[in-house]
Amino acid sequence: MREQLEIPVELDGERIDRAVAILCGVSRRIARSTIEAGGVVRRGDSLSPSDRAVAGDVIEIDLVIDEVAVEADIDVEFAIAYEDDDVIVVDKPAGVVVHPGAGRTGGTLANGLLARIPAIADLGPEHRWGIVHRIDRDTSGLLIVAKTPSAFDHLQAALKEREVNRRYLTLVAGRFTNTTGTIDAPVGRDHAHPTRMTVAEGGRHARTHYRRLADWDDQDESLMAVTLETGRTHQIRVHMRAIDHPIIGDPVYGPGRRMAGDPGRTWLHAEALTFEHPSGSGPMTVHAALPADLVGSLDGLGRPTRGAVE
Repeated sequence: MREQLEIPVELDGERIDRAVAILCGVSRRIARSTIEAGGVVRRGDSLSPSDRAVAGDVIEIDLVIDEVAVEADIDVEFAIAYEDDDVIVVDKPAGVVVHPGAGRTGGTLANGLLARIPAIADLGPEHRWGIVHRIDRDTSGLLIVAKTPSAFDHLQAALKEREVNRRYLTLVAGRFTNTTGTIDAPVGRDHAHPTRMTVAEGGRHARTHYRRLADWDDQDESLMAVTLETGRTHQIRVHMRAIDHPIIGDPVYGPGRRMAGDPGRTWLHAEALTFEHPSGSGPMTVHAALPADLVGSLDGLGRPTRGAVE
């Protein structure tokens, strides 16, 4: 999937293969293979591995991650929330990485899908083995997988045109005076920490809508429903931190201390997906129930003072 990234000051003058490796969190070998395949472009021109990074430049990257064959792995855990001839909606548990990369070729959702649905192998890395979009390793919940090239292209286009509605549930620090709101703030690389994202002038347009579902007078936490209008890397995590309501359990952007509702991982669950079916049969919505660790987290907080746990 092509991504636009800005070169931070810290990487100015570095070889572009090293810069790509750092920015994308992949091995130097994957970065070099991507560049040699024409997968890194600056102002319309493909780069070579020895070219130098220039701070402030925006490069387009389309990672080549199939250095070795991605093999089927029956031990990868995930559930199928919906399946037909064109599409699968996967309910991914926390802890499972979606795509191979950064030296990881096994134990990913792609490996598990190949074991359960061998036909996806025909899509190959060009179509990301059918995986239309990603969610973070420690985020649980739904993501769409296409079973044919035409379904993949249809769903990718719908995602780009913001025609896929993605609803998340999250537990955040603090209580809200307003019950609904929108965060409209650009997201880009954190120049001080190139592997992280932040709200930054010159970042990519990002918009997140939220609604308070419940809160507790005796706990400084709120349960929120969040929908994405755009889909930037770590968008919900960065946006909630930017308004001083970081996600409970988030090891990177979180509150920095353990709180009562902390499940031991980022409290974020992709609860619902609505999209136009690639067959043209119309819109459909798929839901995924909260996993046991997040249910236990809410049970530990007790009955909400306001609202209700959905």
